[in-house]
Amino acid sequence: MCLITFAYRAHAEFPLVVAANRDEHYQRPTRGIHFWEDHPQLLAGRDLKAGGTWMGITRQGRFAAITNYRGLQPAPAEARSRGMLTLDFLAGSAAPADYLQAICDSGARYAGFNLLVGDARGLYYLTNVEGRVLALSPGIHSISNGLLDSGWPKQRSAEARLAAALTDPADHDALAETVSDRSTAADRELPDTGVALELERALSPQFIAMPEYGTRATTTLAVHQSGSVEMHERDFHAGGVAGERRSLKFELEA
Repeated sequence: MCLITFAYRAHAEFPLVVAANRDEHYQRPTRGIHFWEDHPQLLAGRDLKAGGTWMGITRQGRFAAITNYRGLQPAPAEARSRGMLTLDFLAGSAAPADYLQAICDSGARYAGFNLLVGDARGLYYLTNVEGRVLALSPGIHSISNGLLDSGWPKQRSAEARLAAALTDPADHDALAETVSDRSTAADRELPDTGVALELERALSPQFIAMPEYGTRATTTLAVHQSGSVEMHERDFHAGGVAGERRSLKFELEA
């Protein structure tokens, strides 16, 4: 993912609500959200090139999501796919904080990342830019390609719109709208991530539509206090042309 906004224990009926955009090269092979044949408990999209995922949830309530960190530090030689960090947690059984602590020492094997992992016990954050595990407090948060809650224009807007979209029952169309803005941020508000100004502008909208790279999918997730889980997804093609929609629902296992 390249933009995630999420409400963690911010609504009495929903322990977790997420709206997120996955930005990627259009040519990279991908499969949309589905229950995986080799991990039947896992609902997630799949990167068909490296095998990992950018966001998913299991029937046991394990949740994970990742974004790339955009900065000046070059990727290490033969870097492992960051999507495997997400998959390894989802397919495993380690407690969230323990899992993140265990990968702190190996963070240099990966290009820059922001990683969220959690279950019914809590939600935690790790970036290999700082290398410390953070237990998240209840509230509305966001991550793009900088650090958690860094206040980029696209993040501030997403957080405000998500707060207004928290309703019971969950309205997934409204949730998707929280990350749908295609407008470019003003130059004075742009972050400085080490890329050219023209590219910084092109990457500043919530929804990115460049010739070869852009928002490939918008995914929303709502975990209800009752144990009901709904995940919706909308694909997009080059130029931001809307594609297939998927909606899946299941009950968490006790």
